[in-house]
Amino acid sequence: MKIVRLPAIHHDANAVLVIGTSSAVLIDCGTAWYQALQVERLQTHLGDVPLKHILLTSKRYPCSGAAKFIQEHHDVSSILIHPDGVSALETGDFFSTWANRYDSDMPATISQGLENSAVFELGGVDVEAMYAPGHSSDGVVYHIEMEQTWVMGTLLPRADRPTRWDLPGGSLIDCIESLEVIKQQEPEVIIPMHGPAIREKRHVQDVLERHIRFFEDCKQRGGQTPSHWSRPSNTSLWHSPTTPWPLMEVEGKEV
Repeated sequence: MKIVRLPAIHHDANAVLVIGTSSAVLIDCGTAWYQALQVERLQTHLGDVPLKHILLTSKRYPCSGAAKFIQEHHDVSSILIHPDGVSALETGDFFSTWANRYDSDMPATISQGLENSAVFELGGVDVEAMYAPGHSSDGVVYHIEMEQTWVMGTLLPRADRPTRWDLPGGSLIDCIESLEVIKQQEPEVIIPMHGPAIREKRHVQDVLERHIRFFEDCKQRGGQTPSHWSRPSNTSLWHSPTTPWPLMEVEGKEV
């Protein structure tokens, strides 16, 4: 069994490859900008193990844009997403996927609805899907039980970046509830949308608590971020604290 994080390039989300003895799945795949490079990176790690599914944490372009291209080049059986995201992918909806904010087209991508608690058996390792709305209504996180690892996608962009809930399908209340559920599972490792894995149970709990506390504070302010925080850029899927939050994780230097 092997878990490989393919580090995010530019606006891309981290792509996480989970390889078992019989098959593999790819969790998120990045934008269409670097899709040819992504295919090459995958082949380096897959060897003779077939890539069976692409599992998406949401329909947002940085997570899903390369799915169609990778499916065609790796003969992937299916692209799976929360049922709320199927229509947006199939129609290439550049608004709700946020592709328009990157001056990009969203490839029309045929996908299938993913059941809550669906388990993917890869041979020696299982991957379980869990609905986790908040950043968007079609949010999903993935649990690799053997390693007590959770792949978070847009729900947790990075340790020092709280997600946005003011995009199509977002909900501040859902952000709080989804993170609370994950926190109760006491993860050993979480892989955020950007940057290296966040490791060690106590540190992971601290990170999750900081995000939950921020969202609770925003809820008390009627759903508003602090007045002194800058407005996010057009492409940003997260808010940026004016006073930086702690960040132990550095690309190229795993904690």
